[in-house]
Amino acid sequence: MNLLEISGMSAGYGQAVVLRDIDLSVAQGESVALVGRNGAGKSTLLLALFGLARMHGGSVLIGGEPFWPARARPAAARGLALTPQGRRIIPQLTVRENLLLGTAAGRRGRWDLKAVFGLFPILQERAAKPGSALSGGQQQMLAIGRALMSNPDLLFLDEPSEGLAPVIVDELAEVFQSLHAEGTSLFVVEQHLDLVQKISQRVILLSKGAVAAESRVEAMDAPDFQAKLAL
Repeated sequence: MNLLEISGMSAGYGQAVVLRDIDLSVAQGESVALVGRNGAGKSTLLLALFGLARMHGGSVLIGGEPFWPARARPAAARGLALTPQGRRIIPQLTVRENLLLGTAAGRRGRWDLKAVFGLFPILQERAAKPGSALSGGQQQMLAIGRALMSNPDLLFLDEPSEGLAPVIVDELAEVFQSLHAEGTSLFVVEQHLDLVQKISQRVILLSKGAVAAESRVEAMDAPDFQAKLAL
């Protein structure tokens, strides 16, 4: 069953259209990556699903049921969670308080403070510290933990490796592999193709606001896909 199905989506900001006629899907238990050059519209697609960009047309199904993006909270209530580009940690709140923001959707499941602290022990050590006191890698862990606190069926990750040292990216890759192995579906927007190959099963290429190609991740080195990636 498709957990997420997007058909004919157009989206953008105000009257400006960035995405045109987007068709894509994510199956239950699948890990999918969205790649493409800067400005291709990758983040716009995620923001549209959470009501942070304007969806002009098309349809979205979540678990086979219609969904029209309006605000982030309804998306979370339907089992979608976003780790945004730039992390968007609230600096004046403590680590614990930032994590508890993820419970606003009211969904029940395995993820609570204890589970997140088990996944990221450094966050438990710094639970009383303000978000501004964390390193970039720790803030990314906090953003992931906050998203998990909503107990999502589908976790969106927008440029999770941005600005992080390679050793931290490798640690996060192991986290994403573990989450996927435990049944969380993943949809990652990422420029770091090594990370894409480690954590994804299928890759979708976005170019100039449209889907240009799709491939199994093990075939993304094929000349045809690479030629389209270079456009």
